[in-house]
Amino acid sequence: MEKRHFGASNIETTVIGFGTWPIGGARYGPSDDESAIRAIHAALDAGVTCFDTAPSYGNGHAEEVLGKALKGRRDGALIVTKGGMIWDSKSFVLGQNSSREYLLDGINQSLRRLGVQEVDLFLLHWPDSTTPLAEVGGNLEYLVKLGKTRAIGVCNLRADQLREISEASTASPIVASQVGFSLFDRRWATETFETCSKQGIGVMAYGPLAHGLLTGAVTRDTTLEESDWRKAGVMFGQPLLTPENREKNFDVIRQLQDVAQGKGVTLAQLATAWVLTHEPVSVALVGARNETEIVDSAGAARVGLTESDLKSIDEIMAGAAGMTKDLPAGGTSQATTKQGE
Repeated sequence: MEKRHFGASNIETTVIGFGTWPIGGARYGPSDDESAIRAIHAALDAGVTCFDTAPSYGNGHAEEVLGKALKGRRDGALIVTKGGMIWDSKSFVLGQNSSREYLLDGINQSLRRLGVQEVDLFLLHWPDSTTPLAEVGGNLEYLVKLGKTRAIGVCNLRADQLREISEASTASPIVASQVGFSLFDRRWATETFETCSKQGIGVMAYGPLAHGLLTGAVTRDTTLEESDWRKAGVMFGQPLLTPENREKNFDVIRQLQDVAQGKGVTLAQLATAWVLTHEPVSVALVGARNETEIVDSAGAARVGLTESDLKSIDEIMAGAAGMTKDLPAGGTSQATTKQGE
């Protein structure tokens, strides 16, 4: 599988990564641990090296499952986890804390759950409005100094915030910015991709399948679990599946399926391949709960899109409804409680 570096760093990742939010067993409905472990093994067998997790994914459960799955196979995996979030027993996020003490305690708990001494990449999960970014940069660098993580990065930071924290993190530079990016969500790309390129930061694109919309598994007839964060039809501030928009978007998805079928690939592969055509994306993170899902997504690394393909996709996406230009309300408890990431 193709590999790319995280920006200007020497840390390398496969272009497809395994996102573990769904296997945490919260906010996406129930998940079977044994099936999840088989999916992680299938990902490794398919050449995937990047595994992205966080303590707030099922109150640490995703980390525990990942740790079990990687036992004896740690050398073949690049482990990414996060910190700085405060959540309750149902994985509803209550706020952020980026103090040195909180981040250190958090990563120590993550290392215990994962069963490792060090992770490869540790990310600030959401910006903390109460802690200056210059201070946060120093707190993240401290974790590198202690040998808790090889490198550091951030999630969901605006361009100006990226520049500010990068200036404060010179001994251990920010190498990754994890943001939402898909055919249905271009907001972070518009906001941060140019800055990432200039700063030598690689992008980790989460939600490349629009949180299930671009897998083909969510259809007009799908009834989501009450515990599923997508139930209300709003995804990170975009009303993609609300009553006024859902039919238009399912028509768009049907047309995208036609394009995929014409190329002999699945819808998920087409959508993920589209994400990977954009600089400075280093890895597309796909959530999976079983072997079939991750093996299909891994195939996206072999899909080539022509200029004609990209033009056709753009024409189809012009008919989408509910896409906004406003960034998710990053760092606020309201945004993270309602949206889940």
